[in-house]
Amino acid sequence: MAIGPIATAHAKAPRSSGPAVAAGLARGAVLCLAAAAALSPAPAAAADKARLTNLTDVAFGMVANLSADAVRAESVCLYSTSSTNGYHVTATGTGAGGAFELSSGTSALAFDVAWNSAPAQSSGTLLTPNVPLTGQFSTATQQTCNSGPATTASLIIILRSGALSSAMAGDYSGTLTLVVAPE
Repeated sequence: MAIGPIATAHAKAPRSSGPAVAAGLARGAVLCLAAAAALSPAPAAAADKARLTNLTDVAFGMVANLSADAVRAESVCLYSTSSTNGYHVTATGTGAGGAFELSSGTSALAFDVAWNSAPAQSSGTLLTPNVPLTGQFSTATQQTCNSGPATTASLIIILRSGALSSAMAGDYSGTLTLVVAPE
């Protein structure tokens, strides 16, 4: 799965020892998503497959409250043909070593990625770049969720308040690739 451009536009307020002023501190972001699948290593059978569908772009829009995390979640369809309907998901970003990071010129904006094996969730297990999250199970009965449950899992993208408040102004972009495989 790929997360594409994230645009962040804002004006930095000058630092002062007085009370915080929210005026002019706004950021917007848009994420584009795509999917990838991989053949499973053991112990799943060689013919087992996993498929991730129903991804859409994630738009953060303008974020006015920089003291709170900006969270966007979407429900997706994850289908596995293994005998247990099990799968694992591995995420890789475009930052150094696969870090979840967006860039704007020489500026960087870190983000977190979480996964929940249930749909319509806004929190889940935080993913570590290049490390499979194992032990997940799908309730999908068809590979694109055209029958049975319409979605089976949640992808959650989090722009942490600390990263937002210290980010330089600019248009940020990056890619998040999710690889799913049966277990």
